[in-house]
Formats: sequence, structure tokens, C-alpha cells
Amino acid sequence: MRRTVTPFSLVLLGLGTFLLVLAPLLAWYVTPRAAVNPINIDTTAVYTGTGSVFDTDKVQTVPGQRITVTQRVRGDVADSERSGDAVWDVTTTVDTDKTLPAADPHDALEFMPGRWVTDRRTNKPVHCCQEKPYYEGDAYLKFPFDVRKHAYQWWDNSLGATVTLHYSGTRKVQGYTGYRFTGTVAPAKVGTRLVPGALVGRPSVGQVLAEEWYANQGIELVVDQRTGRVIYAQVGPRRTLRAPGSAKDSVVLLDSRKIAFTAATQKDQVKQAKKESGRLRLVGQTLPIGAAVTGFVLAVAGAVLVVRGRRNPETSDTSRPGLTM
Repeated sequence: MRRTVTPFSLVLLGLGTFLLVLAPLLAWYVTPRAAVNPINIDTTAVYTGTGSVFDTDKVQTVPGQRITVTQRVRGDVADSERSGDAVWDVTTTVDTDKTLPAADPHDALEFMPGRWVTDRRTNKPVHCCQEKPYYEGDAYLKFPFDVRKHAYQWWDNSLGATVTLHYSGTRKVQGYTGYRFTGTVAPAKVGTRLVPGALVGRPSVGQVLAEEWYANQGIELVVDQRTGRVIYAQVGPRRTLRAPGSAKDSVVLLDSRKIAFTAATQKDQVKQAKKESGRLRLVGQTLPIGAAVTGFVLAVAGAVLVVRGRRNPETSDTSRPGLTM
């Protein structure tokens, strides 16, 4: 008897070997290159809440006002491609019902433009491309990919510095579970503003360079673990004016215990997180595991067939008819 190798067994062995090689490539090579900050982002997040706001017409702080914060993020594709980093232009407006709707965002109660530049893979700030202001920390508009259960340095644009946010368990947002991070900001001087002296208790002085102070009474961010996308955000800003050198607030410019993502923004963020997280899970987990298991089974089956071969009876000279005279 002799053994022969069939094409089918070779195909099984070759396909199995290919899948075994493909599995680690998907996990260790393709996935890190898929987990990158996008450059063509165009998204808007809306926060709402109630609080006290200084009315410039009445020259006094008015309580019980509805406050709307709108944050729009647009990627600068040309600068991103040129630099290799994610270049995002960010505009944040703070409005009351009095200033909404506004044809020009500059008409808002507060208007803050900025440019955020990050390494597309690590999410670390990159100081180039006319970045403004100078950002630091681990997170601002989003967290790094593969979020861990530890504290992160979150950039607070109003403070102009980073704030430590501590991991505080998990929370479901619109039925989707994310990691919860919380923190506060103690009152801190963030600048000065020229105002009438009477406004800050100095009536004898025409104009005073008052101190502007900022605090945040409660920051809560809920983040998708795999992508770092913020699916829920809540802040409690407080802005005040003080007379130069004073330890007491003279005027409240803005004070709210809670300004948070609207339900519509939460739903949109969760929808995007599910889509992006599912894509990364497919490439980094489902496909590698499937390829490894299938490849192992096919490789073993192909090897067994190759070893066993196909048995064929050999022909013998004794089977040939004899010659007759």
C-alpha cells in the first residue's frame, strides 16, 4: 500500500495556518491602528440646567434662569492630515433664554473658541497647529482608548488647568454602562475684569480691576470604556467677582449646581459609542478569537489528513497474464 496527499488536506492545513497567523495580527497590529481619534469629526453636545446669572441690563444677579451650554467640535481635516495629529476646533457658548436663539454665537452670554490637538492614538495633547489654549492632561473632549479604573487628569477650560477626576464605579446612561469619574474644583482666581467700583463694594472708585473667581461644585463624566467617548457629562460651575485682595464674593456671574447633557445628546453619544466600541470589539476580540479557534481546528484536521493520506492498492507484475506458446 502507498500513501498519497490529497489537495483537500493541503487546503485545510494551509487555511488553518493562515488563520492562526491572522489572529495575533488582528489583535496586536490592526486593532491599535483602528483605535485612533478621528480627523473628520463634526458633533454638537448640548447641556442644560438652571441657576443664577448676572443680568447686565438689570445690573444684578437673577436666580432661577435656564442655562444652555452648546459645545460644537469640528475636525480640521487639512491640518490633521498635514500634522498627523487630530486637530479639532471647539466652540463653547453659554446662553440663557434671553440670548437664545442667537444668529451669532458672539451674542451669547459667554463665547469660548479653542483648538484642541491630540496624538490620535494616545489622546495626549500635542502642542502645534495653533493650539489654543495650551492644553494639558489626559482628557478633555474624550478620554484615551481602553479607559482604566484609576484617576485621570481632566482639562477644565474655565479653570485653565487640569482637575483630578477619580474613578467612582459604573453608571448606566440610556441603558448603556460606562465608567463614572467625579471631582470638584475649589474656588480659584482665574483672571481679572474691569468693572465699576460700586459693583464690588468700592463705590468711591470709578473703575476697579476686579478678580474673577471660578469653582466647580461637582463634575461627573460617564465614559465608554473601550473608546473613551463621554456619554454623559455634568458640571456645577460658579463664577464670581471679588474686590482686589478680598476673600469674599461680591457679585455672582454664574452659579448652577447641575448643568448636564440633554437626553438627546446622551442618546446620540451612546449610539456613537455602541457603534465605535462594536467595531473595535470585532477587530480586536471577536475576529482574533474566531480566527484562532477556526484556524486551530482546520490546521489539526488538515494535518491528520496529511499524515493518514489516502490508501491505494499497488499494482503487481504477477497480475499480468502469462505468455503461451
